Amino acid sequence: MTPHDVVALTKDLPEHGLLAGQVGTVVETLGPETFEVEFSDDEGRAYAFAAVTADRLLLLRYAPAATAAE
Repeated sequence: MTPHDVVALTKDLPEHGLLAGQVGTVVETLGPETFEVEFSDDEGRAYAFAAVTADRLLLLRYAPAATAAE
């Protein structure tokens, strides 16, 4: 994952008041598998920031992926 990637939590982060499925944006890479993620409402107001490991994130894709050659 890289900065500006849109991600969703795959597990709750109760210490931050976040539930699985909430969507955020990667804002910084903190380590090999740890990212600072900003969670914002529909109007763009940030309501939480959390350091999240890659195993708790799902990268969201908004365009079709290239398919393997048949």
